[in-house]
Amino acid sequence: METEIELKFFVSPEFSETLRKKISETKVLQHSCRELGNIYFDTPDNWLRQHDIGMRIRRFDDVYVQTVKTSGRVVAGLHQRPEYNAEHDSDDPDLTLHPGDIWPQGKDVQTLQSELTPLFSTNFTREQWLIGMPDGSQVEVAFDQGKVEAKGQEDPICEVELELKSGQTDALFTLARSFCEEGGMRLGNLSKAAKGYRLAMGYTGDEVKPLALVKTAKKDTVESCFINSLEHALSHWHYHEQIYSERDSIEALYEIKHAISFIRQILTVYGGVVPRRASAILRQELKWLEQDLEWLNEYDYLEDLLEDKGHALRKLDARKFLVGELKLIEEQLPNREEVLALLNSARYTGLLLDLSRWILTRGWQPFLDDKSRNKMALTIEHFSVEQLDRTWAELMEAFPPERNLTSEDYIEQQYRLMRNLYTGVSFASLYDFDERDSFRLPWSDLLHGTDDLLKLRTLSQLVDKLEGEEREQLERWLARQESSILHAMEQTRIICIEAEPYWQD
Repeated sequence: METEIELKFFVSPEFSETLRKKISETKVLQHSCRELGNIYFDTPDNWLRQHDIGMRIRRFDDVYVQTVKTSGRVVAGLHQRPEYNAEHDSDDPDLTLHPGDIWPQGKDVQTLQSELTPLFSTNFTREQWLIGMPDGSQVEVAFDQGKVEAKGQEDPICEVELELKSGQTDALFTLARSFCEEGGMRLGNLSKAAKGYRLAMGYTGDEVKPLALVKTAKKDTVESCFINSLEHALSHWHYHEQIYSERDSIEALYEIKHAISFIRQILTVYGGVVPRRASAILRQELKWLEQDLEWLNEYDYLEDLLEDKGHALRKLDARKFLVGELKLIEEQLPNREEVLALLNSARYTGLLLDLSRWILTRGWQPFLDDKSRNKMALTIEHFSVEQLDRTWAELMEAFPPERNLTSEDYIEQQYRLMRNLYTGVSFASLYDFDERDSFRLPWSDLLHGTDDLLKLRTLSQLVDKLEGEEREQLERWLARQESSILHAMEQTRIICIEAEPYWQD
């Protein structure tokens, strides 16, 4: 058995020129080019797929190799999967070529063998270079161009894969970082096999999902919870990036933004243990990207105001004019082409690579002193109580019970409230679900209320474009709406303040 450690990127055919130029600057130990044909097998009910196992027979020249890949992990394009290879002599699978203990229980090998059938094939040209890195590590670079075929349909393949053959994982990221300096590379977590299964099953793509809670247990250490939270967010980010690359989904972009905000909050929550200097560049780049996606909030406000031909503005005489102006504002926001350019940019890909490298190589550890190391080794429960207490104190400071708050007060604290709510995502699994939700729900309502106030700001910028009665009517309407929202928010804030913190016994 081998453990395959590789980075996969989706590129355009034109990227080959950039790739060759970059490779010419390295120490090439070997170079080859060959045609590869692969047939993937599974049972009619996709039993192997259900157990996260892939099986293929690859042929090149007169050589056949049967490969089984069992479940592993993918962190932002870095694939780590146990892989079993065996020489073969035909396109007919023979499960006895591999160790018997790699197959899941529930089906004996003979029965599984009899049920296997070809599902799809991948045929591509692979140009390959073995590169010697300055630290002595060796990395294999493959450029694959071809197609996946299943049931008369096909999907193009154009990928660059970097596989660590020997040495340090860090070398893999160093080489990848140099390749992406000119942009045009997007980290991929969708394998050729996954593309094939999609074609074979008529599957058109994944659904957008809300950011789930981190699976945290009381026996987890502070450090393992830190790692799990970062990997959880990165997986959510990458999952939705793939969705957006396949179809125009603003909802997927929102989830990417949620993941970025969550990562920034994780780094803040653990800031008392992990020194800020350990993540300084990462935090700077995450802030850049979060701000670059800030326009999504304005898009959301505009969509709400324009819904059903501006139904929310139906009582205003200037409704038709306002709808036209709001549409003009919306047209100025980034379009799909611009977003895809961002997702393929050198800075964006570099951030994902640096974040993945930091997590996988535990890049914070050299910055820890003995006190911090000891704290990282403790179980998570006490730490979680400390952090949730701190968050609670910050919220009380931001929304003081003793005074009424204005729209400005709420808007000023919106980001702080949003970030603090993310704190609970890391630790929520440690506590009672119902108690947690009843505590968080009113705070979440405050956040939505602030969005409603900001939506009015989007409209208020058009007041000066109106005159006379139409202008006065809009101003009165905005004032009534703001007063109504603020009244509801103040009632909700009382509930927030009186709620019993779910983490305190």
